[in-house]
Amino acid sequence: MGSGYLILAGAIMLFSWLVSSKLKNKFDHYSKLHLQNGMSGAEIAKKMLADNGIYDVQVISVAGQLTDHYNPVNKTVNLSEAVYNQRNAAAAAVAAHECGHAVQHAVGYEWLTMRSKLVPFVNVASTYMQWILLGGILMLKTFPGLLLFGIVLFAATTLFSIVTLPVEYDASHRALAWLENKRMLNQQEHDGAKDALKWAARTYLVAALGSIATLLYYVSIYMGGSRRD
Repeated sequence: MGSGYLILAGAIMLFSWLVSSKLKNKFDHYSKLHLQNGMSGAEIAKKMLADNGIYDVQVISVAGQLTDHYNPVNKTVNLSEAVYNQRNAAAAAVAAHECGHAVQHAVGYEWLTMRSKLVPFVNVASTYMQWILLGGILMLKTFPGLLLFGIVLFAATTLFSIVTLPVEYDASHRALAWLENKRMLNQQEHDGAKDALKWAARTYLVAALGSIATLLYYVSIYMGGSRRD
């Protein structure tokens, strides 16, 4: 499976690069599509939260690019400076998407709850996993259990990637539904927001596929070592 995995890994890396490049181009393009309503990303976020009856979540600005996220621990919608301040279709899409996660939290969306429960374990697994996998491969003949332990840790991160998919797609669905139902955007702006979120979601899909492929690769190494024994 070695050569087959290299081909698959190369294909996934290429696809990931293409999706990331396309996403950047889409957001650059829709950042130039200014909203007729003149609302900033922060204003969009605050209105979406209020319209969903959520008043205990803060909308704050954070430094950096692509740093937008919802933090369920301290209930904050964190928007990058550009998204927080700008008044375009890309900013509206990102702001509404992150508020989609806040709505998920408020209604107890099961996939978000599951992902949140996985976070502490995945954080620990990610810290030590690569070293354990490397040691497991080097010691496969003498101590195969180490590689198996590494595979279990990697499987947890793969599960996290898979669980992330419905969380992200659902947040985008909630965002677009609200933008449409409240007539926040005109048709061109809404189409732009929808297109931007579609490409953003595909980055999570590529990440999940890459994680699954890598997990299968480590399993094949372990199984190959077991058969030789």
